[in-house]
Amino acid sequence: MKVRRRLRGLGAAAVKKTVYALPNSDEALEDFEWLRREIEADGGSAVIAEAEFVEGISDEELDAMLESERDGPRSEPKRSVAADTVQPGRTWVTREGINVDRIASAWLIQRFIDEDARFKFVPARGYRPKPTELRFDMFEAEYTHVGEDCTFQTLLRRFGLRDRGLSAIGEVVHDIDCKDDRFNRPETTGTAALIRGIVQSRERDKDRLERGTALLDDLYEFFRKQRT
Repeated sequence: MKVRRRLRGLGAAAVKKTVYALPNSDEALEDFEWLRREIEADGGSAVIAEAEFVEGISDEELDAMLESERDGPRSEPKRSVAADTVQPGRTWVTREGINVDRIASAWLIQRFIDEDARFKFVPARGYRPKPTELRFDMFEAEYTHVGEDCTFQTLLRRFGLRDRGLSAIGEVVHDIDCKDDRFNRPETTGTAALIRGIVQSRERDKDRLERGTALLDDLYEFFRKQRT
């Protein structure tokens, strides 16, 4: 049931009882990869495949199914270890075309984990990291989605960052990135719109991070000063 709710939240079309489809895009692949990790964390298994339908369903029918899911309603094990530490000034690597979780995670790294951090933005597939580099929010990264946590939340847990302002931002980032409305904070919709504006108006990842940093600084101060 939880997986079906997540698939509905992603806008996936149910082609068969256990086969769901999304358009062939980097964002859709990322959504499926995170969901697969959640399924495996709960003891299940899932396979992600790139496919073409030969017969039984047309591209037009599949497009209509996906459009129906987009227009329809959306719905709704943690690691416990000693806090990680890193040597200052590390190079942190993530996928190019940064969006909400990568923007927020980079902000968190530079503000609270490694103030001298350097960032590198690389293609989604085929990059081989150097021994001194740390990867985040990408496949097989040192810091990425774990179970139901987005990368921002994984970083909070791994580095022992217990701060209500950061936790609140993590909940907002989770719901935008995972598309599951798990926390349903009132600030999520507005933050998502601002992040979309940053992404749509800036092509360079460096510029997205710079503008996102200013946004997250203000959002952190807002959450930090709330009484409840």
